[in-house]
Amino acid sequence: MKIFIISSASFYDKISPIKDYLENKGFEVLLPNTYDNPNEEKQSWEKGYKAHAELEKALFKKSEEKIKSVDAVLCINLKKHNIDNYIGGATFIEIYEAFKNNKKIFLYHGIPQGMLYDELAGFDPIIINEDLDLIR
Repeated sequence: MKIFIISSASFYDKISPIKDYLENKGFEVLLPNTYDNPNEEKQSWEKGYKAHAELEKALFKKSEEKIKSVDAVLCINLKKHNIDNYIGGATFIEIYEAFKNNKKIFLYHGIPQGMLYDELAGFDPIIINEDLDLIR
């Protein structure tokens, strides 16, 4: 199975052991777009609105292609800004893209409470509560 890990850049430091575990189980793992340069978005803002918009468009297109090429996405959703199971805007869009393309959607933790709860629930994600062996 080929899986794309998606998350807020704030959680990138938690991804390496998850990636290693999945690869040891035989999965092919794709990493978040800015994983190798987590400051890329901040740096684009320093160049101005237009530069940031161009980067975001490119990242959304890159995510779209990755999602089309995988069997599933795994959303790493941890606590951020005092919000349990945080899922940010870009990650929400990636989950929606996976839904549109009939890919399995795994959430590392439950659906966060908030204004997008109903939409996330409607994507019918598989909540694994950190049990990576539930990814099949």
